Amino acid sequence: MKCLLPCNGLDKCAGLVSGQAAVELSQQDDFELICPVLLNQNKSPYEKILAQGDLVVIDGCNTRCASKLAQSLDLKIKDKYNVSDVAKSMDLKLGKDLAVNETTKAVQKALVEKLTQTEDKKEASTFEMTTIDYDSFMEGKFVFKVPKQGFFFNENDCWVYVSGNSARIGVSDYVQQNLSDILYYDPPEIDDEIEQFDDCGSIESGKAVFEIIAPVSGRVTAVNEALQDSPEWINESPYERGWLVEIALTDEVTEDLEILHDGSSYFEYLKKKVAQDV
Repeated sequence: MKCLLPCNGLDKCAGLVSGQAAVELSQQDDFELICPVLLNQNKSPYEKILAQGDLVVIDGCNTRCASKLAQSLDLKIKDKYNVSDVAKSMDLKLGKDLAVNETTKAVQKALVEKLTQTEDKKEASTFEMTTIDYDSFMEGKFVFKVPKQGFFFNENDCWVYVSGNSARIGVSDYVQQNLSDILYYDPPEIDDEIEQFDDCGSIESGKAVFEIIAPVSGRVTAVNEALQDSPEWINESPYERGWLVEIALTDEVTEDLEILHDGSSYFEYLKKKVAQDV
């Protein structure tokens, strides 16, 4: 069973679509609707339902009020969807008009279809990563670590580590130190096709939202679901436990890597960047 927690921003178009999709799905036996307003007031009436099913959050936009509500109540989120991202993937733009129209109908239909898919798209991960050896330097009270081998970096401070035909993507130690305590991870969807330098999710701290810029092209095969409950892993272990996305690589990976920094090049680049920040 899936427990649906929609956005409570019903005064906005994306929030309205979120709520309507959740109500439509709740008519099916496999879905239970959770009212965000009532949940915020008292979660006790929902505890039995939540214990029996998986919590699925349907955010309206990147403010992610529903996700933040669930996390503030220490609820474990199984899956997250974002109405605005669904609309964007369809090359549609949700307006400010709250009236039901062809655009809202199309986005709602696509969202419902995503949530009712019976096929589990998650692929068994066979990813292997060798033991990491680091170079480091200090600037003020901060120590910045950079892997010596195996990692490649773009100038947006996102890394990629290739293993066979797969790769993992994450953010550098520099990013996590700048953001400070990371509170949320908003991943891409499984099977998303991403091109080099496309956005592929975001992380957020109390300071800012950081867009993950893909170092290489590929198809998303996995995201680090553990970060939904433990986003602090990105701070504690940005190159290992705090990885973000796993992708199946395209044939252009060699060309993609040629325009990235390897470990030693990024180490020198980062030292100059940090010195300029100071």
